[in-house]
Parts: sequence; C-alpha cells; structure tokens
Amino acid sequence: MANATQTALGRINLSTGTGYDGATDKYALYLKLFSGELFKGFQHNTIARDLVTKRTLKSGKSLQFIYTGRMAASFHTPGTPILGSGDPPVAEKTINVDDLLISSAFVYDLDETLAHYELRGEISKKIGYALAEKYDRLVFRSIIKGARAAHPISASGKVEPGGSQIQVGSGSGAAGDALDSAKIVSAFFEAAAVLDEKGISQDGRVAVLSPRQYYSLIENVATNALINRDEQGDGLQSGSGVISIAGIKIYRSMNIPFQAKYGTASTIDRAGSYVGVATEDARSSVAGLNSNYGNATDFATSCGIIFQKEAAGVVETIGPQVQVTSGDVSVIYQGDVILGRLSMGADYLNPAACVELHATSTAGSAFS
Repeated sequence: MANATQTALGRINLSTGTGYDGATDKYALYLKLFSGELFKGFQHNTIARDLVTKRTLKSGKSLQFIYTGRMAASFHTPGTPILGSGDPPVAEKTINVDDLLISSAFVYDLDETLAHYELRGEISKKIGYALAEKYDRLVFRSIIKGARAAHPISASGKVEPGGSQIQVGSGSGAAGDALDSAKIVSAFFEAAAVLDEKGISQDGRVAVLSPRQYYSLIENVATNALINRDEQGDGLQSGSGVISIAGIKIYRSMNIPFQAKYGTASTIDRAGSYVGVATEDARSSVAGLNSNYGNATDFATSCGIIFQKEAAGVVETIGPQVQVTSGDVSVIYQGDVILGRLSMGADYLNPAACVELHATSTAGSAFS
C-alpha cells in the first residue's frame, strides 16, 4: 500500500519545505491565527482611527503640523506693480508620542493543553480590545480638548476660529437633557451651523454619542429629523454611522466621556467592573503620557462630540502588533507571554472642527 500524502493546509503556495522559517515553513499559516485575532479585535472596536487624521512616524518622538492663516484678495490697479500683500500668519502644532502601550497575558502550556477552545486566539482578541479602548479614549478626549481651545493662529486682526461647546437643552438645563432626543437633534443643527460659519468642510463630519443617546434617537426616528429614513432593520440600529442629522454621521461608543464616566452615567443592574467606569486622570504628569488628555474631573457635563476629520491627529510609531516569547524562555517558564503593543500619541489639530456637547449650562474649562 502506498504511503499517504500529507495535506498542505498550513503551507504557503503548497510549499514543500520542512522547516519552520521563511517561505518554506510548512506550518506558516498555523502560527498566525492568534496574531490575526488581535488585529480583528482592534479593528472591530476602534472607531476613532478612521475618523481623524492619522500619520505614521518613522523616527523621532513627535510630529509637527503647520497651520497657515487666511489671506486677503484685492483688485489690481492697472500700472501698479504686484509686490505681495503680506505673508500669511503661520503657527505649528506638535503631537508627542506617548510611551509604549501594551497589553499582555501569560499562557501556561498545561492550561492551553487542557482548554477545550483556542486559548491563544481568544486572549489575543481581548488584547486587541484593550488597545482599541485606550486608543479611542485618548482621541476622543483630544477632540474635547480642542473644542475648548483657541486656534493657534492668533496674530492681531487675523485670528482663526477656535473650538465650540454647545449645550444640549437650554437655560440652566439638567443632566437628563443629554438623553432627550429632541434636544440632541437641536444641538446637532446648531453644531452644523457653527461648523458652516467657521468654514469647516462638510466632508467627514461625524458625531460620537453614548449608546443610550444613540438609541434614544433611533426610538424617536419618526419625529427627530434623522435623514437616512430609508435605512431598515439592523442597518438603522447598528450604531455604525448609518444615520445622520444635518449631514453628520452618528456613531456610538462606550469610550466617549459622558458626564464624568465612559459611555454611560446610568445605573445598570449587575454592570460589573467595566461598565460606566469613571474618567481617569490622563494629564501629561501621569506616567507614560507625554500629552495632556485632561484630568478625571474635566468631563463632568460632557455628553458627546461632533467633529470633522481635521479636528484631531494621531501619530503612530508602532501600529498594533503582537509578539510572543519562544525558545528558552518558553522552556524555562513552560508557557508563553502574548504581548500586544502600540505606540501612538493624539491631540487636536484644528479646534474649529471640534464641537463638544454638554448638559446643563456649565461647560467644561480648557485644559492644555
């Protein structure tokens, strides 16, 4: 009887190699399973990465962005030389890269052997979730920071517009106004008008709200001026930017600062340790942070953000990656460390493109 032929399911392009390295690795695809899970977990849970300006930094600790102010136009008088009407005002914005952001777990060989599920893939996915959570929180806090800031171009007579803070509701207001769909809609139209008046492009305008705000809008879709009325079923309720008000696409996230907590200020039965956690101190004095993302108390009345793509910037020196120990380390400890890592920094770019929504008449103070 002839010998059986081994399948080539783990080989790239049916390689006939027998080793563990390079293009001839007969197990090449198997070893990448849990690595892919990290990227899947990160991409599925980060909203901010595709909604703001992202740059990759190959070397250095920071990246400078240049602002150029407006110039004037005038009619030419025949016979007079054109010598220039003055240089435009300029300024710069520096985004610092924070220290290496990591999430890791030790997988004991025996635990992996006894587990009835793919342990490494599951852990890698949760590592991706953790990195995405921190990524979005820092970006959203940067946009709120921009909404409270003046524009870097402040030359006399040529001051560019700064950020905006818009109350959900009116008068002295109440914290509950943040969940009132009619008042949210009014705030959206006010924000759209403000962005128009400040000359911000309509392309790439988005909003990030808490889940309860989002579903309050869905619940009252017949009366609250949602533009995408043709969306049906799961599409309308997905929270993935399929609905819009005044041309502003709406996303939902549990990573948005909402009345001093993340995602919700409501009391939820059996919420556990990770739902509605308080916003933390993320000033530059905190170990690992090289930019100021605000103090824990800076978001007491904040309840959503509206912005355009140029509102904030993210500088990445190391994109989301996975690393795993091997060799002697695995032998000594009888297991492996699975490490997810990311190096990034965020800050606002154009404050005029940043809008913070707040409940009650008390708006948050600037932090820099």
